[in-house]
Amino acid sequence: MAKESSFDVVSTVDMQEVDNAFQQSKKELAQRYDLKDSGSKIDFDKAGGKITVSAPSDFVANQVIDIVGSKLVKRGVDLGSVKWSGPQSASGGTVVRIGDIVEGIDKETCSKINKDIKAQKFKVKVQIEGDHLRVSSPSRDTLQDVIAFLKEQDYGQPLQYTNYR
Repeated sequence: MAKESSFDVVSTVDMQEVDNAFQQSKKELAQRYDLKDSGSKIDFDKAGGKITVSAPSDFVANQVIDIVGSKLVKRGVDLGSVKWSGPQSASGGTVVRIGDIVEGIDKETCSKINKDIKAQKFKVKVQIEGDHLRVSSPSRDTLQDVIAFLKEQDYGQPLQYTNYR
């Protein structure tokens, strides 16, 4: 029997690039004339994977989020990997928005990907291994078809395909 080929479906974010985008956003926030004295600020918790935006109004908070988003895109971080909460009122009449950085694939999404692959009747084996999936098959062409199929789908977070062998 031929040796099986496989690849992993993962969802990872380079936290150093997120930190770099945060630093650039912080610098732009301090320099932009329309936001300089607005009282807006942003914080980044690298360990917790959270970006916190505090602003005097929801409109200004959205402007700051747009700045962060543009810096993330320039640094090569997919915007789908940041899930922003709704506006929350804070003390002093300010609005706080929290962006959670999504890393890893949760169990529900893993099982949904697994069901979608099985529904297409690809001749592959799918194993859920924690926060990623391993897809294996004797045919490399079939694996490439699975990757092409998954790229067309939207699971609410960016997916990468690693360890292709």
